Amino acid sequence: MAAQLEPVEGGMDLLIAGRAILRHRDDSPAIFVACGDPAVTMVRGNFRLADRPVAGEQLTSMNRDDRGAAVLSSPDGSAEVTARLEGARLTLAARAPHDRITLDLALAPEDVLWGGGEQMSHLVLNGRNFPLWTSEPGVGREPGTALTDQASADGSFAGGDYWTTNYPEPTVLCSGGWALSLANAEYAEFDAREPGRLRITVWSGEVVIDLFEGTPADLVRQLGARFGPRHALPDWATGGAVVGLKQGEASFDRLEALIDAGAAVSGLWCEDWVGIRETSFGRRLFWDWQWNPARYPDLPVRIASLKARGIRFLGYVNPYLAVDGPLYPEAAAQGFFARRLDSDEPYLVDFGEFDAGVVDFTNPAACHWFAEEVIGKRMLDVGLDGWMADFGEYLPTDLRLFDGDPMQEHNRWPVRWAEVNARAVTSRGKTGEILWFMRAGHTGVQAHCPLLWAGDQSVDFSRHDGIGTVITAALSSGLVGNAFSHSDVGGYTSLFGNVRTEELILRWYELGAFSPVMRTHEGNRPDDNLQIDSTPALIQGFVRWSRVHAALAPYVRHLVAEAQAIGLPAQRALFLHYPDDAETFTIQDQYLYGSDVMVAPVIEAGAGMRKVYLPGEAWRHLWSGQDYAPGWHDVAAPIGEPPVFYRPDSAFADLLASLAA
Repeated sequence: MAAQLEPVEGGMDLLIAGRAILRHRDDSPAIFVACGDPAVTMVRGNFRLADRPVAGEQLTSMNRDDRGAAVLSSPDGSAEVTARLEGARLTLAARAPHDRITLDLALAPEDVLWGGGEQMSHLVLNGRNFPLWTSEPGVGREPGTALTDQASADGSFAGGDYWTTNYPEPTVLCSGGWALSLANAEYAEFDAREPGRLRITVWSGEVVIDLFEGTPADLVRQLGARFGPRHALPDWATGGAVVGLKQGEASFDRLEALIDAGAAVSGLWCEDWVGIRETSFGRRLFWDWQWNPARYPDLPVRIASLKARGIRFLGYVNPYLAVDGPLYPEAAAQGFFARRLDSDEPYLVDFGEFDAGVVDFTNPAACHWFAEEVIGKRMLDVGLDGWMADFGEYLPTDLRLFDGDPMQEHNRWPVRWAEVNARAVTSRGKTGEILWFMRAGHTGVQAHCPLLWAGDQSVDFSRHDGIGTVITAALSSGLVGNAFSHSDVGGYTSLFGNVRTEELILRWYELGAFSPVMRTHEGNRPDDNLQIDSTPALIQGFVRWSRVHAALAPYVRHLVAEAQAIGLPAQRALFLHYPDDAETFTIQDQYLYGSDVMVAPVIEAGAGMRKVYLPGEAWRHLWSGQDYAPGWHDVAAPIGEPPVFYRPDSAFADLLASLAA
């Protein structure tokens, strides 16, 4: 049944999936307008937004215009909204001066909502409010805890909260059989705090909404088609672990030691290939995107030698240029930076003890320059086969762009950044061969970026910023068109004495091995933290799990092909395959890896057992070979044996069983 916009006495209904999800009446309105006055505060990528809206008069009259659209208006004519449904696209347009639109969607008592982009804390949206604005996600992400409060003590909001995310997405899916996705990039909120209602507020005078209906899997496929085709991961990336080291020339010797110990290695990732600077936050990179010969002598020769052995070299890049690097004056001379409001000087962002210019990607010449002269000539032509395409969240709103309003461009910025990376790869004919990955996003990133990573988790088991959040990130982002996700094995952020334990790294190995890409990270303070080669147990664990990851390559390639063919992500929320089992709707700490494997990583410190839900039919425990009936089970989970199950009748059953040998 197609979406319908039907007039009724005193208003109108929007029907989809056989039900009215929006009911506007003169005595119980569901659409509202206002005039806004926003205030935006940004400190090093951490944002707080406030508004002082002046509500318009209520829309109590409903008529039709000459094209058949519904026209809602106030009795005095001061407020008006035109609602037009064309196919499955609903457009709401408010008459000036109103530049805020709010609509209330009706939920059934049993409805469960998912979406909002890449969410770290909560897969289910019910009961909470989600501001949709790309930003730093925060440290700790739980106000009232020591780590979060210490991070925010300087007034920077750097501690974050449950809703702060690198990758917001104005898309929501409902267990009742429908989904909607906004075409807007402006600031928006999904407020599901009140039972029976989803309130959507957009800071715009026009809201464009695409509507979908079907089972959860159908909705994910349709949304994937809306956002663009899924990109394939390079085959080489699934053939072992990508080792993250940043110790300059010494990184190569450390890599060789791991290989000699028996590790399966597909890549060496040295984000410090550009050089480093030491700050109070920790070891940062020198933000000038070219090979630093002092830190990595003869790097092109090294890269070629590794590649001849089947090992790729990966680096790092982001869309800013440090003022003390040689690329900065080149870009400034050509006018490629966003500018200050009060002058034509480049707008500088304080990134924590150094300043950087914002390359203006609304300027086509700046996009071409960065794609060709930076990524093309200084990275791809040097031999890099991948990189972390970091940041994208920081665009301030108090600057001038070549084209456009920064309030509207802020959420689009990660998409523009993704386009620049994709353009560079395409220019060298290497689409599908290069492994580049992002943490920032918004609607449209899916069409360009082949792989997400879950951002900068704390090096711990904490509920809102630790190891478990990467599962929620993969599941939530997978619902909105992102086929592949992974994380920094070992975590990244180490502050205020919070450091890695051996147990944390061993557990993260287990999770990383059952992810499309297994990549380690030394973190922001590598000298203070255990590394994958710090102890015999960590080396042994890395060797084992890197080999498990490599052994899974045929299955992962099957998932890559499946993502391209049917639009489902590699790591799947359980309800995608079990939409009639309401028990699966709220599970966010385990996932289906494809349709044949169930993974329930251990994400609590000291745990030797965990509860696992097995839906549908019988499942076989990977390590013992024991068959389990459907339902909840307490499953033994000593280090080295995370709860993993597979279908006994899977075409990959023999491969999966061999992992326990």
